[in-house]
Amino acid sequence: MSNREVVVLSVGGVRFVTRASTLQQFPESRLARMLNDDDQEFKLVNGEFFVDRDGTLFSYIMDFLRTLQVSLPTDFSDYQRLQREAEFYGLYPLADLLSQEHLLKPKLEILEVRFSLQEMQAFFRIFGSCSATVETLAEQISVFMGQQSGQSWNSPFPSQKPLVLLPLERPSHHDMVFQCGTDYSAGDQFVARYVSIKPDNRKLINGTNVLGLLLDTLLKDGFRLISTRTVSGEDKVECFSFERVKRPAGLAL
Repeated sequence: MSNREVVVLSVGGVRFVTRASTLQQFPESRLARMLNDDDQEFKLVNGEFFVDRDGTLFSYIMDFLRTLQVSLPTDFSDYQRLQREAEFYGLYPLADLLSQEHLLKPKLEILEVRFSLQEMQAFFRIFGSCSATVETLAEQISVFMGQQSGQSWNSPFPSQKPLVLLPLERPSHHDMVFQCGTDYSAGDQFVARYVSIKPDNRKLINGTNVLGLLLDTLLKDGFRLISTRTVSGEDKVECFSFERVKRPAGLAL
């Protein structure tokens, strides 16, 4: 049997077809010994090995044998049962990986956008539970400043004068602060701040437009809007709360 190239298994009524070399990844496992007729738990019936175990969980075991890593669905919850199945088959490296359940479970990521309008300026504050996500978003957002004459909040295009790139305010690794719009300087001069969010190349000065682009960017990145509320206070800050299920990378040997 050890020389047989293609092996068919019926596990709990679910049929699997694989190569013998896949089952022999771990020579000390019961699946490898099965090919040499060294384990009575596996019955050969009409050319197929019959195993009275959970066929659905065995599909994850086959995936591990083929890839040597554990990659489970986002909604997977049977970690202990799968670990018991791995131990039954003698796949102790897989059982050890499954014992690190906290690394395999998907994590819920929360992100909050606070937005307020004050005359001709808009103020933004973004807070995220995952600092890496906030860092990535900070790399997408650019704020430019320029001094202009006779232009206002609704000016659709920046002036031809060179704009200066401003650093984003980062109070911590988990949040960022920026603003856009215009503010009076002297005479008919305006100090204007524009915001650009990659991959969109536009430089936007209108706060409502920036907010729309920001929310659209988050939705395209897999976030889901879960609530919108107005925070009490004179500034009437609007708060948009998002969540995203972050699937961990598969654990590998």
